[in-house]
Amino acid sequence: MTTRTLVSGSIAAFAVAALVLTGCSSGSGGGTSQGGDLEGLTGEIGSKDFSEQYILAYMTAELLNANGADVEANTKLVGSANVRQALENDQFLGYWEYTGTSWITYNGNTTPVQGAEAQFEAVREADAENGIAWLEPAPFNNTYAFAIRESEAENLGVATLSDVAALPAADQSFCIESEFSTRDDGMPGLSDAYGFAEDARITMLDTGVIYTATAAGDDCNFGEVFQTDGRIPALNLVVMEDDLEFFPSYQGGFTLKQETLDEFPAIADVIAELSPLLTTEVMQELNALVDVDGEDPEDVAIEWLEEQGLI
Repeated sequence: MTTRTLVSGSIAAFAVAALVLTGCSSGSGGGTSQGGDLEGLTGEIGSKDFSEQYILAYMTAELLNANGADVEANTKLVGSANVRQALENDQFLGYWEYTGTSWITYNGNTTPVQGAEAQFEAVREADAENGIAWLEPAPFNNTYAFAIRESEAENLGVATLSDVAALPAADQSFCIESEFSTRDDGMPGLSDAYGFAEDARITMLDTGVIYTATAAGDDCNFGEVFQTDGRIPALNLVVMEDDLEFFPSYQGGFTLKQETLDEFPAIADVIAELSPLLTTEVMQELNALVDVDGEDPEDVAIEWLEEQGLI
């Protein structure tokens, strides 16, 4: 593969700040990981069935193995519930989860906790009762969002969802997926929170089609997207700020059984080398290499780890 430099101009400074804030320290004192800390750790690192999860699973497996473990990535399961069940049943050693998913889907809450840090602490406490530990999260937030093509954002003068709600009804057109149309944290609640026009035009599309339809601007002005998706910058889309903080935080964090962490506490130190570097912008670029450029997720993960000096 061709060597490339991803969004990293401010990563080093961000990582230092993040480590100070979280109190985490590198298991190898910074720089390339040193093998041996995790000797005897075996199993599978799971993932859900989309590119971001594949990349994270391969990154984690490679980094743990660089520190003495003998694990492999398993990217074959489909659906969040199945992956969580695989962790609970000890099929998976661990996997990357999102705070909003655990809070709403697994822990049965309907109202998100506002603020990423507060949401993380609430999820960590709730899952601790299930015997599942959350390591310190990465900065990226793969939450729901609405995006519009950059030229039309300038034309309409919109930057926030409140700006969108203030537009004439004829300009309030949305492309969404069917599930989003009925979710508590989807279109019904969003419309109520922001006061979107009752006669706003809504078009139902498959998730992947929404990005290209939003870029074309024929079916809608605003498309439902996921914030770390690499197609957002690739298609020159602009994400509208959720200024009322309606959407739950979907911050990423590595989850595993507490008993596994107790047996191999160095896992937390190793993951702490990785997590602070994974910003929303970095994940967008990594995801784009797979979803836009067609590269292999494992190759993308390994090359990025090498660029960062982690392996």
